[in-house]
Amino acid sequence: MTDHQPVLVNEALEGLAIVRDGWYVDGTYGRGGHSAEILTQLGEHGRLFALDKDPEAVAHGRARFAAEPRFAIEHGSFEFIDRYANAWLQGNALAGVLLDLGVSSPQLDTAARGFSIIHDGPLDMRMDPTRGETAAEWLQRVEENELRRALYRLGEEPRAPQIAAAIVKARAIAPITRTQQLAELVAQSSGYRRSRVHPATRVFQAIRIQINAELAALERALKRCVELLTTGGRLCVISFHSLEDRIVKRFIAREAKGDPAYAGLPEMPPLARPRLRRIGSLIRPSAAEVSTNPRARSARLRVAERLEVFAT
Repeated sequence: MTDHQPVLVNEALEGLAIVRDGWYVDGTYGRGGHSAEILTQLGEHGRLFALDKDPEAVAHGRARFAAEPRFAIEHGSFEFIDRYANAWLQGNALAGVLLDLGVSSPQLDTAARGFSIIHDGPLDMRMDPTRGETAAEWLQRVEENELRRALYRLGEEPRAPQIAAAIVKARAIAPITRTQQLAELVAQSSGYRRSRVHPATRVFQAIRIQINAELAALERALKRCVELLTTGGRLCVISFHSLEDRIVKRFIAREAKGDPAYAGLPEMPPLARPRLRRIGSLIRPSAAEVSTNPRARSARLRVAERLEVFAT
């Protein structure tokens, strides 16, 4: 199994602009790479709270930082970050939130989790294996039109119609329950020639996003992060494909403009004013980082700062 290497660590820490006594949230603990680095920059009174949908990640965090009084972690989705963070903050100001939207190396490399195209395992793909529908269950019931739309929209797969048709035809003969079974079916039906990227890569991405409702969760999380942050607090989001990055980019741009109903008017009520300021431009990993961690290749970091918080 590959050790998990967090991406854009230095860039994320710079983006958070950590204050030694600040309180921070790592909304996607993974294997704790970013959390560990944040803790090195916190003082005695600083605090870090982490969340993860994966029970294995939460167990890892509790074991790794068992003796760290400044750290706490809970099992849950960043979609509900306000619910968890408010209970933890107990009135303290939130100075920053980091969201790393990637799948961790242990998830990818553990065949039983069902994310891997290379390692055969049950077709699961749930970030939280304690709840929800597996990929195999969804593939068995989804209508062909819906499957085609998901592959095209969530995987940006140009050959979605023929792949969807092949899946529906194959499942009528026998359920598709294994990752290798799906990967080989896609490779045979897609018409792609062998290349550096496996023909099923976009299909696996689309199904994973669908099963975990990742895009809707991200949109809700971004809104709640902004509402939690104090004035000057930082929001840092690391994404790994264009769908996520587009959501983050548009959200920051929208929050930097304020309520469009007041556009062009000389006065804007406090609660309608811009809530975020973009910090810098899109950040990508260096060539040196990509050479040591190829999975960082597609990573993209965007940073924004919370503008003045007005009482409601």
